[in-house]
Formats: sequence, C-alpha cells, structure tokens
Amino acid sequence: MSGGKSALGLDVNVASLLAYIPLCLVGLIVSIIILVTDKTNKLARFHAFQSILIHGLFVVLYIVVMVFGVMSAATNSAVIGMLTMLLYVAWIVGLLGICIFLMVKAYSGSMFKLPVIGDMADKWSN
Repeated sequence: MSGGKSALGLDVNVASLLAYIPLCLVGLIVSIIILVTDKTNKLARFHAFQSILIHGLFVVLYIVVMVFGVMSAATNSAVIGMLTMLLYVAWIVGLLGICIFLMVKAYSGSMFKLPVIGDMADKWSN
C-alpha cells in the first residue's frame, strides 16, 4: 500500500480510485487533472493513464455498437437489432465490471495492469 498525498491533496489510493469512475466523464476529468498536476507520484499517474486508455477503448467499442444499430435501422433487420441490443448490454456490463474491478485494485494500492493497456500506462507514467 502506498502512502502520501497526491497533488490534489487526496490520499494516493483515493485519487487513483477516482480516475476510474465511469460516470459523467468524472474519471476522465480526474485522470487529466492527475496527469497535469502530479508529476512525481507513479501510482496515481499509472492509474490515470490506464483510465484514459480504458475509457478510450470503450468509446471505440461504443461507436462499433452504434454502427450495428444504424445497420439494424437501415435494413429493418430484427436479427441485427437483437445483436445490437446484446452488444450494448455487453458494453455496459463490461465497462461497469472493469471499472469497479480497477477501482478496487486502485484503492488497495495495487498497480494492476490490464493486458496491453497496462504496459502502455506503465511506460507513460514514468
């Protein structure tokens, strides 16, 4: 468990946890603030970078799901419509599940790395 405070005046584990909140862009805003203000705290910067990357991935996946939705409307296909609905539910459950898991890991002071994204975040957080 890491000690000390982040540049935001919060405990490092709390600042790291806040970076993953998937509500109204709170996680992205906190992540950007951490990256701009905190140049020395490796743990907080790692979680901020990983949060930005995971949120970016979920934006791309959301666009893919919406393309399926447009295809469903354009073709008036019930099959593509059901596929779109399943993809959308999987997107929501995946986003919430990953963010909650990462919030727990961040709060515990762990530097849990997601595949590919975690290595990028680790390299960039130095």
